[in-house]
Amino acid sequence: MSTIAATVEPTATSGLVEIHNVRKSYAGVEVLSGIDLTIEPGEVVTILGPSGSGKSTLLRTINHLESVDSGSVTVDGELIGYELRGDRLHELREREILQRRTQVGIVFQSFNLFPHLTALENVTEAPIALKRLSKDDARTSALGLLDRVGLAEKASAYPRQLSGGQQQRVAIARALALKPKVLLFDEPTSALDPELVGEVLDVIRDLAQLGTTLIIVTHEIGFAREVSDRVVFLDHGVVVEQGPPSDVLVNPQNPRTREFLAKVLG
Repeated sequence: MSTIAATVEPTATSGLVEIHNVRKSYAGVEVLSGIDLTIEPGEVVTILGPSGSGKSTLLRTINHLESVDSGSVTVDGELIGYELRGDRLHELREREILQRRTQVGIVFQSFNLFPHLTALENVTEAPIALKRLSKDDARTSALGLLDRVGLAEKASAYPRQLSGGQQQRVAIARALALKPKVLLFDEPTSALDPELVGEVLDVIRDLAQLGTTLIIVTHEIGFAREVSDRVVFLDHGVVVEQGPPSDVLVNPQNPRTREFLAKVLG
């Protein structure tokens, strides 16, 4: 597989994510309880925590797949999904939300590829639909992205003809197609057979060298230790502990973090 880092210039001058006092409830149950988090341009942050801790919800508020009840999320100082009128936030119209959301790519655990489109068509669909690129330019860009994730020879294959790991790598190429400032990964290996996990982590590992801001929800502790600039441990919608992997994963200070890691690492 050709490495992505060898073919893309680092772009660590953008991608500042600022999460301020974000709260989110479902049916009266608070899932995010006043999250404050700043992620610097080019930083690689992994979010750990037990099921139901709010990890995926937090990730989805960053690109406004989930609205917030209060607080704010900005990318390079720009609100995603809202505009400020006076001292109140107002949700934008769907078309404006989609335009701003292009700054933040997301890769889901379940791939979410269009089954009736080839790998190439899945990657070209958004740049063409949003009129970012002509069909020819979108095709050229998509072929380059598929090559970067090691799937140049699968451009004409449909999702059903690909393994889970290959589908996830196509999903990563699709997320890169709009050249986002920030990339979100929501447990990108959890739906994969164990022998396919490595090929997806290899691609993310290469992305981590680019200077693009990466925010990764994962249960892969060893991978988090290797690739992260910072690890954030979330529990019951609260940031319990955060810091370098050498601190949080090796010598956690909070008893809840220690308990979680002891269970996960067995």
